[in-house]
Amino acid sequence: MGLTEHFPAAEAPGIAREGEAADFASLMSLAYELGEMIKQSALAAEYVYYKDRVGRDATVHALVRDFAKAKERFAECERFGRFHPDYNEALDRVYEMEARLAAIEPVKQFKEAEQAVDLLLHEVSLLIARAVSSSIKVPDNDPNPKGCGSGGSCSCGGGGCG
Repeated sequence: MGLTEHFPAAEAPGIAREGEAADFASLMSLAYELGEMIKQSALAAEYVYYKDRVGRDATVHALVRDFAKAKERFAECERFGRFHPDYNEALDRVYEMEARLAAIEPVKQFKEAEQAVDLLLHEVSLLIARAVSSSIKVPDNDPNPKGCGSGGSCSCGGGGCG
């Protein structure tokens, strides 16, 4: 069951019925209202709460500074490619700092909350897009996209979609 299945279906006043054209101002107004509803959701509240916790955590701040330095050092090495004498060491340091950051409880909770909000926004976008056409592409943050337009189905006709 997706997150968006928890929202009740409602008919908004002033919106065009099937077969009628909706004006841009009405659509934008409804989009704004939907955005406000999402901002008032429990998922968004959790996201804001954990973002604030991460922002106030001194350990996180110190590790973020160290992580930025490690990335900067790696970027210097990367300019010369894998043949730079410190390339592997610099890359390992970036991975180490990233793992240390990810292991901090407030960071873990923040990432989970961020992922939940991202999923909600994607599902809302997908519902809106599919209401218009089943072939509209819907972007998401999945590093391993499914299909051509990401919604999981491939209707581009280009072949080779997975």
